Amino acid sequence: MSAPEPPSDASPPPRPAASLVLLRDSPEGLQALLLQRPGDDAVLAGAHVFPGGKLDREDAEPASLSRIDSEPDALHARLAEPELAAHDAAALYVAALREAFEETGVLIAHGADAALADRAQALRRSGLGFPEVLAELGLQLQTSALQPWSRWVTPRVPAMMKRRFDTRFFVAGLPPGQFVVPDPREAVAADWLAPRRALARYDDSGIELAAPQIMTLVHLARFATVAQALADAAGRAPALIRPEPVEVAGGRLVCYPGDPAHPVPDRAMPGPTRLLFAGGRFAPPDGQGWFD
Repeated sequence: MSAPEPPSDASPPPRPAASLVLLRDSPEGLQALLLQRPGDDAVLAGAHVFPGGKLDREDAEPASLSRIDSEPDALHARLAEPELAAHDAAALYVAALREAFEETGVLIAHGADAALADRAQALRRSGLGFPEVLAELGLQLQTSALQPWSRWVTPRVPAMMKRRFDTRFFVAGLPPGQFVVPDPREAVAADWLAPRRALARYDDSGIELAAPQIMTLVHLARFATVAQALADAAGRAPALIRPEPVEVAGGRLVCYPGDPAHPVPDRAMPGPTRLLFAGGRFAPPDGQGWFD
């Protein structure tokens, strides 16, 4: 995998990772799935996050890549990272689908329904790896259902965790007829929330969120349906976000592209261009709102 930035003596290089923002339509409008991490989790303990995790070696192995429905070159083009090899780009799609399957029970594969997803989970519990499960059931991963959304690189001085990740976020709709059944080792709760409702709960300290989740929800709040969100993602390159921390009295400002304190002058996403991290929580500074 490509290294997005040279490491310093005090900071390890970020680990490649992938996350899948699962969406569904509801009477309330567009909803996103958020999983609450266990309180003793090594990364973002207790926080509500999108399904995801670090890239595993098996994601890039032929046994996995032979199970995708798109050519690696096509997936590479959609990811819009010229410095990345096509093989590595395809592995990130596999990682996003694998993590979603392991953490939520949702299987985004051609012909997969709730019964087949249950069979796949039973095979996983028996000790089979993800590519072995796919081979046993003759499944082809539906990478064509995923749209790249954004890429977040943890800054050298992380706000909420010690580990650093280079995470590619994808969006996809919940497959018809499937249900979320979270793995209790990965999540203690699973909530479908409209973006504005999730942010309101965060404001009321009802849930904990990290900055990538916050800013993704701010962006998703612009859309009324899954189709609208997917069309937006398909019509643009994924936003590249390298947060720029600035120490200030009473906390730390985390600045994003388009902010005067960020080296990239052009905005990469809607919402505030800076967040104040203080007392373990993020908020727009100076009394601003998420949608000002």
